[in-house]
Amino acid sequence: MKPAIVFDLDGTLIDSVPDLAAAVNLTLTARGLPELDLTTIIGFVGNGLPKLVERVMTHGGVDMGLHSKLTRITLDNYMRAPTARTVLYAGVRDMLEAFTTSGNALGICTNKPEAAARQVLDALDLSRFFAVVVGGDTLAQRKPDPAPLLHVFEQLGAGPRFYVGDSEVDAETAQRAGVPFALFTEGYRKSPVASLPHQLAYADSGTLPALIADALTDPATR
Repeated sequence: MKPAIVFDLDGTLIDSVPDLAAAVNLTLTARGLPELDLTTIIGFVGNGLPKLVERVMTHGGVDMGLHSKLTRITLDNYMRAPTARTVLYAGVRDMLEAFTTSGNALGICTNKPEAAARQVLDALDLSRFFAVVVGGDTLAQRKPDPAPLLHVFEQLGAGPRFYVGDSEVDAETAQRAGVPFALFTEGYRKSPVASLPHQLAYADSGTLPALIADALTDPATR
Protein backbone atom coordinates (compact mmCIF):
# COMPACT_ATOMS: atom_id res chain seq x y z
CA MET A 1 0.00 0.00 0.00
CA LYS A 2 1.29 3.45 -0.91
CA PRO A 3 2.19 5.70 2.03
CA ALA A 4 0.02 8.62 3.06
CA ILE A 5 2.09 11.80 3.20
CA VAL A 6 1.01 14.90 5.10
CA PHE A 7 2.69 18.27 4.61
CA ASP A 8 2.98 21.40 6.64
CA LEU A 9 2.33 24.43 4.42
CA ASP A 10 4.22 27.61 5.36
CA GLY A 11 7.97 27.13 5.28
CA THR A 12 7.60 23.65 3.78
CA LEU A 13 5.76 24.03 0.48
CA ILE A 14 5.54 27.83 0.29
CA ASP A 15 7.57 30.82 1.39
CA SER A 16 4.74 32.95 2.75
CA VAL A 17 6.55 35.20 5.23
CA PRO A 18 6.62 38.23 2.87
CA ASP A 19 2.80 38.25 2.82
CA LEU A 20 2.56 37.61 6.55
CA ALA A 21 5.01 40.44 7.15
CA ALA A 22 2.98 42.79 4.98
CA ALA A 23 -0.17 41.96 6.98
CA VAL A 24 1.60 42.44 10.31
CA ASN A 25 3.12 45.73 9.24
CA LEU A 26 -0.24 47.07 8.10
CA THR A 27 -1.55 46.32 11.59
CA LEU A 28 1.42 48.03 13.21
CA THR A 29 1.43 51.16 11.09
CA ALA A 30 -2.32 51.61 11.61
CA ARG A 31 -1.51 51.94 15.32
CA GLY A 32 1.37 54.32 14.70
CA LEU A 33 4.01 51.67 15.42
CA PRO A 34 7.14 51.06 13.35
CA GLU A 35 7.25 48.25 10.82
CA LEU A 36 9.27 45.11 11.50
CA ASP A 37 11.83 43.73 9.11
CA LEU A 38 11.45 40.33 7.47
CA THR A 39 14.11 38.64 9.60
CA THR A 40 12.40 39.69 12.82
CA ILE A 41 9.03 38.40 11.64
CA ILE A 42 10.54 35.08 10.52
CA GLY A 43 11.75 34.72 14.11
CA PHE A 44 8.16 35.11 15.33
CA VAL A 45 6.60 32.58 12.92
CA GLY A 46 5.40 29.26 14.32
CA ASN A 47 2.36 28.02 16.27
CA GLY A 48 -0.13 29.93 14.10
CA LEU A 49 -1.27 33.49 13.50
CA PRO A 50 -2.48 34.24 17.06
CA LYS A 51 0.95 33.35 18.42
CA LEU A 52 2.64 35.43 15.69
CA VAL A 53 0.54 38.45 16.68
CA GLU A 54 1.24 37.80 20.36
CA ARG A 55 4.99 37.78 19.72
CA VAL A 56 4.77 40.96 17.65
CA MET A 57 2.78 42.65 20.41
CA THR A 58 5.27 41.58 23.08
CA HIS A 59 8.12 42.89 20.94
CA GLY A 60 6.37 46.24 20.53
CA GLY A 61 5.09 46.54 24.08
CA VAL A 62 1.45 46.52 22.97
CA ASP A 63 -1.31 45.91 25.55
CA MET A 64 -2.22 42.19 25.40
CA GLY A 65 -5.83 43.12 26.00
CA LEU A 66 -5.88 44.00 22.29
CA HIS A 67 -4.69 40.58 21.19
CA SER A 68 -8.00 39.25 19.85
CA LYS A 69 -8.74 42.48 18.01
CA LEU A 70 -5.27 42.75 16.45
CA THR A 71 -5.30 39.08 15.47
CA ARG A 72 -8.57 39.62 13.57
CA ILE A 73 -7.20 42.76 11.91
CA THR A 74 -3.99 41.00 10.89
CA LEU A 75 -5.92 38.04 9.48
CA ASP A 76 -8.16 40.42 7.51
CA ASN A 77 -5.06 42.20 6.17
CA TYR A 78 -3.55 38.85 5.18
CA MET A 79 -6.69 37.48 3.54
CA ARG A 80 -6.94 40.48 1.23
CA ALA A 81 -3.72 39.46 -0.55
CA PRO A 82 -2.43 36.10 0.76
CA THR A 83 -0.34 35.25 -2.31
CA ALA A 84 0.85 38.65 -3.55
CA ARG A 85 4.43 37.82 -2.53
CA THR A 86 4.19 34.11 -1.67
CA VAL A 87 6.10 31.63 -3.83
CA LEU A 88 6.52 27.87 -3.98
CA TYR A 89 9.88 26.50 -2.95
CA ALA A 90 11.84 25.12 -5.87
CA GLY A 91 10.75 21.66 -6.98
CA VAL A 92 7.53 21.57 -4.95
CA ARG A 93 5.10 21.26 -7.85
CA ASP A 94 7.14 18.51 -9.54
CA MET A 95 7.41 16.71 -6.19
CA LEU A 96 3.64 16.79 -5.67
CA GLU A 97 3.05 15.63 -9.23
CA ALA A 98 5.40 12.71 -8.64
CA PHE A 99 3.67 11.67 -5.42
CA THR A 100 0.25 11.95 -7.05
CA THR A 101 1.31 9.95 -10.10
CA SER A 102 2.65 7.25 -7.79
CA GLY A 103 -0.72 7.00 -6.04
CA ASN A 104 0.23 8.49 -2.70
CA ALA A 105 -2.58 10.02 -0.63
CA LEU A 106 -1.59 13.58 0.31
CA GLY A 107 -2.85 15.96 2.98
CA ILE A 108 -2.09 19.29 4.62
CA CYS A 109 -1.74 19.91 8.36
CA THR A 110 -0.98 23.57 9.08
CA ASN A 111 -1.47 26.04 11.90
CA LYS A 112 -2.64 28.62 9.35
CA PRO A 113 -6.42 29.16 9.59
CA GLU A 114 -8.13 26.64 7.32
CA ALA A 115 -9.87 29.26 5.15
CA ALA A 116 -6.59 31.06 4.57
CA ALA A 117 -4.80 27.79 3.80
CA ARG A 118 -7.44 26.80 1.26
CA GLN A 119 -7.34 30.25 -0.35
CA VAL A 120 -3.57 30.01 -0.74
CA LEU A 121 -3.74 26.47 -2.11
CA ASP A 122 -6.38 27.52 -4.64
CA ALA A 123 -4.42 30.60 -5.74
CA LEU A 124 -1.25 28.58 -6.27
CA ASP A 125 -3.05 25.69 -8.03
CA LEU A 126 -2.12 23.23 -5.30
CA SER A 127 -5.56 22.23 -4.01
CA ARG A 128 -5.87 19.42 -6.57
CA PHE A 129 -3.05 17.52 -4.89
CA PHE A 130 -4.56 17.29 -1.40
CA ALA A 131 -7.48 15.12 -0.33
CA VAL A 132 -7.57 16.59 3.20
CA VAL A 133 -6.69 20.05 4.53
CA VAL A 134 -6.65 20.75 8.27
CA GLY A 135 -5.86 24.23 9.57
CA GLY A 136 -5.09 25.67 12.95
CA ASP A 137 -8.77 26.34 13.61
CA THR A 138 -10.25 23.14 12.13
CA LEU A 139 -10.12 21.28 15.44
CA ALA A 140 -9.97 22.48 19.03
CA GLN A 141 -6.27 21.55 19.06
CA ARG A 142 -3.41 22.83 16.95
CA LYS A 143 0.16 21.68 16.40
CA PRO A 144 2.28 20.63 18.26
CA ASP A 145 -0.68 18.75 19.70
CA PRO A 146 -0.72 15.59 17.56
CA ALA A 147 -4.53 15.54 17.16
CA PRO A 148 -4.69 17.56 13.90
CA LEU A 149 -1.98 15.47 12.24
CA LEU A 150 -3.56 12.20 13.33
CA HIS A 151 -6.93 13.47 12.10
CA VAL A 152 -5.51 14.07 8.62
CA PHE A 153 -3.99 10.59 8.49
CA GLU A 154 -7.25 9.04 9.65
CA GLN A 155 -9.10 10.83 6.84
CA LEU A 156 -6.52 9.70 4.28
CA GLY A 157 -6.93 6.04 5.26
CA ALA A 158 -4.72 3.11 6.16
CA GLY A 159 -1.15 2.67 5.05
CA PRO A 160 2.37 3.77 5.97
CA ARG A 161 2.61 7.38 7.18
CA PHE A 162 5.08 10.23 6.77
CA TYR A 163 4.86 13.84 7.92
CA VAL A 164 6.83 16.59 6.15
CA GLY A 165 7.61 19.95 7.77
CA ASP A 166 10.22 22.58 8.38
CA SER A 167 10.11 23.61 12.02
CA GLU A 168 10.50 22.73 15.67
CA VAL A 169 6.70 22.64 15.94
CA ASP A 170 6.47 20.13 13.08
CA ALA A 171 9.18 17.91 14.53
CA GLU A 172 7.46 17.85 17.93
CA THR A 173 4.08 17.15 16.33
CA ALA A 174 5.43 14.17 14.42
CA GLN A 175 7.24 12.84 17.46
CA ARG A 176 4.12 13.10 19.65
CA ALA A 177 2.04 11.43 16.93
CA GLY A 178 4.54 8.61 16.52
CA VAL A 179 4.91 9.36 12.82
CA PRO A 180 8.18 9.42 10.80
CA PHE A 181 9.26 12.97 10.03
CA ALA A 182 10.97 14.50 6.97
CA LEU A 183 12.58 17.87 7.74
CA PHE A 184 12.80 20.51 5.00
CA THR A 185 15.94 22.40 5.94
CA GLU A 186 15.30 25.59 3.96
CA GLY A 187 12.18 26.80 5.78
CA TYR A 188 11.63 28.73 9.02
CA ARG A 189 13.50 26.45 11.42
CA LYS A 190 15.33 28.32 14.21
CA SER A 191 17.33 25.40 15.66
CA PRO A 192 20.15 23.33 14.15
CA VAL A 193 18.98 20.39 12.06
CA ALA A 194 20.71 17.95 14.39
CA SER A 195 18.68 19.18 17.36
CA LEU A 196 15.33 18.22 15.80
CA PRO A 197 14.12 14.61 15.78
CA HIS A 198 13.69 13.45 12.18
CA GLN A 199 14.02 10.37 10.02
CA LEU A 200 15.37 12.27 7.03
CA ALA A 201 16.27 15.83 6.05
CA TYR A 202 16.25 17.40 2.61
CA ALA A 203 16.96 20.77 0.99
CA ASP A 204 15.69 19.96 -2.52
CA SER A 205 12.00 19.08 -2.76
CA GLY A 206 12.62 17.16 -5.96
CA THR A 207 14.54 14.54 -4.00
CA LEU A 208 11.81 13.83 -1.45
CA PRO A 209 9.85 11.07 -3.25
CA ALA A 210 12.94 8.89 -3.54
CA LEU A 211 14.06 9.69 0.01
CA ILE A 212 10.71 8.69 1.49
CA ALA A 213 10.58 5.52 -0.62
CA ASP A 214 14.01 4.56 0.69
CA ALA A 215 13.16 5.49 4.29
CA LEU A 216 10.05 3.34 4.28
CA THR A 217 12.13 0.26 3.52
CA ASP A 218 13.66 0.73 6.98
CA PRO A 219 11.57 -1.23 9.52
CA ALA A 220 12.08 1.56 12.06
CA THR A 221 9.99 3.94 9.96
CA ARG A 222 7.13 1.62 9.06
